[in-house]
Amino acid sequence: MPQHPLASFVFCPKCGSKHFVINDFKSKRCQTCGFVYYDNAAAAVAGFIVHNDKLLLCTRAKNPAQGLLDLPGGFIDHAETAEQALAREIDEELGLTVVQAEYLFSLPNTYIYSDFAVHTLDLFFKVEVSDCASLRCADDVAKADFYDFRQINLEQIGLNSIRRGVEKFISHDF
Repeated sequence: MPQHPLASFVFCPKCGSKHFVINDFKSKRCQTCGFVYYDNAAAAVAGFIVHNDKLLLCTRAKNPAQGLLDLPGGFIDHAETAEQALAREIDEELGLTVVQAEYLFSLPNTYIYSDFAVHTLDLFFKVEVSDCASLRCADDVAKADFYDFRQINLEQIGLNSIRRGVEKFISHDF
């Protein structure tokens, strides 16, 4: 039987009581104050940047999947739209300015961070940037290169949803 997604949450985040028990398959309830906490997906974005018929892929500088390929992107912050998050992440990671972002599709994922499974909903966008010449790697990107679509090795992409997303994008299956 799989472990409850909130098994590591022992104390109620509202009142601190240790009477924080399983409520259903994705929530826990505090028997002291009545607070119910749901394990909902976190929203994340990823961008397909194409230049000269090649796709920009980044090499991850940090775990999870350090040293493997990824798309630019990341988690959406509070009070931020998906488009704002995508522009912020691409600026932080690559120093590029997003001119236009077109939503394509979404995929669920499980992102292991600090030995904790974070369930995400990854939103994929086709992105146009102002100028690829100013590309510089920073934040959690060690390296970035443009890859010919026919030569992308999907096994070198470290995160499951990103691998599936690149496969969908290459095959135009969206």
